[in-house]
Amino acid sequence: MSEYGAFSDDYYVNMNLSTEMELPQSREAVLHYFEQVRRRYPKMQNFYSRDKGEYVLEEEKDAGAYRWASVEGKRVNAGVVNPESFDSALEQHRTVLELIPFELSISPLDCESLSVMLGFDFAYRGNHNEILAEAIGVAPGLERFTSVPYGKLLSHEPAIQFSLDEDCRTQCRVSFETRTSAYQVRSGEYSEDQISVYLTVRRYDSLGPNENYASEFDRLAGLCRDLVDEYLVTSVLRPLQEAISLR
Repeated sequence: MSEYGAFSDDYYVNMNLSTEMELPQSREAVLHYFEQVRRRYPKMQNFYSRDKGEYVLEEEKDAGAYRWASVEGKRVNAGVVNPESFDSALEQHRTVLELIPFELSISPLDCESLSVMLGFDFAYRGNHNEILAEAIGVAPGLERFTSVPYGKLLSHEPAIQFSLDEDCRTQCRVSFETRTSAYQVRSGEYSEDQISVYLTVRRYDSLGPNENYASEFDRLAGLCRDLVDEYLVTSVLRPLQEAISLR
């Protein structure tokens, strides 16, 4: 378990590259790409297709830690769940981005967006919206609504998005996903579902003549690590972890 694994029940590091043009969908191109990924990560042996032309290669999930990669019509994705280290997850994504110009004919011009996302899941049996409001608060202008008679929180999924450079091409988004239904609140019967916290750093537009996908990914991953270390851990992850532990 890596350094970030101490702050939640599960955590994962995902990479997503969205392209402007359709990606190759021939058997030869798709299978050869995944063969090259498997050569580097031999435990990724489960290959299957989903609807709408999505192909997935992944490791066994039984151990709770696994790697995966996928190709869609206009997107290349990869992820590591509960990696041994943050750097080991980055290594996989860097490998994928070094392969795709040759295996899938993706030019630096073809970049619609490139992103790095860290996700953190917390198992909690109770009202996710209430525990999240307790841990990170409610916007001051809305806080009085939480005292309305019968005003049990049914949805509280705040999000913030901001730029990381002057031209707004590099952006960060912090968001939350709760999984409590109105029926659960009404009945008081809760299942132990996951509260998710996401921090995504994304770069938009084509890469420049002196840029490549792997080096740009390294830049985004560095920004992602800094934002998690300096802000997300102290302001979100630890407060949420502590609030759940006290229930």
